[in-house]
Amino acid sequence: MRLTIVGGGGFRVPLVYAAVARARARVPITEVMLTDTDPARLEAMVAVLEGMGEGLAVAHTADLDEAIEGAAVIFAAIRVGGTAGRVRDERIALARGVLGQETIGPGGLAYAIRTLGVMEDLARRAAARAPEAWIINFTNPAGLITEAMRTHNPRVVGICDTPIGLVRRVARVLEVDLEEADIGYLGINHLGWLRTFTVGGIDHLPRLLADPALLGRIEEARTLGIEWVQAMGALPNEYLYYYLRTREALASITGAEATRGEFLHAQQTGFYTEAAAHPKGAERVWHEVLAEREATYMAEARRGAREEEDLGGGYHEVAVDLMAGLLAGERNRMILNVPNDGAIPHLPPEAIIEIPCEVGAGGVRQVRPAAALDLDQLGLLLSVKAADRNLIAGVRAGSRSGVWRAFALHPLVDSVEVARDLVEAYAEAHPGVGAVLVNP
Repeated sequence: MRLTIVGGGGFRVPLVYAAVARARARVPITEVMLTDTDPARLEAMVAVLEGMGEGLAVAHTADLDEAIEGAAVIFAAIRVGGTAGRVRDERIALARGVLGQETIGPGGLAYAIRTLGVMEDLARRAAARAPEAWIINFTNPAGLITEAMRTHNPRVVGICDTPIGLVRRVARVLEVDLEEADIGYLGINHLGWLRTFTVGGIDHLPRLLADPALLGRIEEARTLGIEWVQAMGALPNEYLYYYLRTREALASITGAEATRGEFLHAQQTGFYTEAAAHPKGAERVWHEVLAEREATYMAEARRGAREEEDLGGGYHEVAVDLMAGLLAGERNRMILNVPNDGAIPHLPPEAIIEIPCEVGAGGVRQVRPAAALDLDQLGLLLSVKAADRNLIAGVRAGSRSGVWRAFALHPLVDSVEVARDLVEAYAEAHPGVGAVLVNP
């Protein structure tokens, strides 16, 4: 079976490759096919994978149709505009006093404008050339992109590692077996809450919330503030930091020597240059750069050093668990980005949400009943989802006013005039954005 990785020149591709190679007893993948629009980055990743010596066959091509033909799974993680585009997204927003984080707020919306057409094209091509293939989407903003792709291909599933990271930390602190727990998590990508954590018919979350010492061992609680988490009565996804401590996030980011995008742009430019000059040493350099990258993840939000056991990112493990279920019938419970289908009554059935699911040979289904959201949580979620869905509609229509509306609706944009200024600035800075927004 073939696993095709779209965005195969991406820096984190070796994480997926290694995870699949080491799970060959669970996942029947025999070949990994890389495809990318950048030949130099593609060659660098091939050198890294060959240096890893995992023994799983690697092929590569610049032809997308060739890459997806006959694939069993298509893993998609691309960055249209590269890290240089992310830098512009961040700086344009920060210059107007709003956050430019790449997955939420104006930065995420700008990223989506450039990305939607490419990912929708992938979904259509996969439906035609590999109709039985599952598409695992990790392209950000993941919920928005997954929702748009599923219009063209029902075999698209979105993944993220932040929810499973949260529930693993809770299980560790409570000293319970995660396999025995019923997880009451609900939200949308990068905006969700753990509402219940039930083992043996007992919800252990109240015990955790009542104990500041235990809560202090949960990174998300430290990030948001232990007293505030207790007041909320739920454990938040770490990205709630940007919504609930926006001023602090802005102060931290603007006070830093470089934005996250600038840090990654410099780091990755250096890596790919080094890999091209010394391909036999690419794998060693990649490991060194990865350690620095992961140790500084969300540094503006974190209080204290990142926990070592959480380094390396978990999305590749999520992808393996998903493939083990879909391809080999292994029954797994996972938190995935899937259609709402009534779990949140206020949303359309096709809207993508993040919710516990059961995965197996029959596909993916939600685990019901879903957790319930408080009114404040629901209100924030609906406003963000409204921005996402308006952006999809605006981009498909090429409508500048439609996209302006999406920016203005987002809770991290505090003025309709700022929203319009952002859209115009992104259109001027990114040729790809200007080319999309061709109508009033």
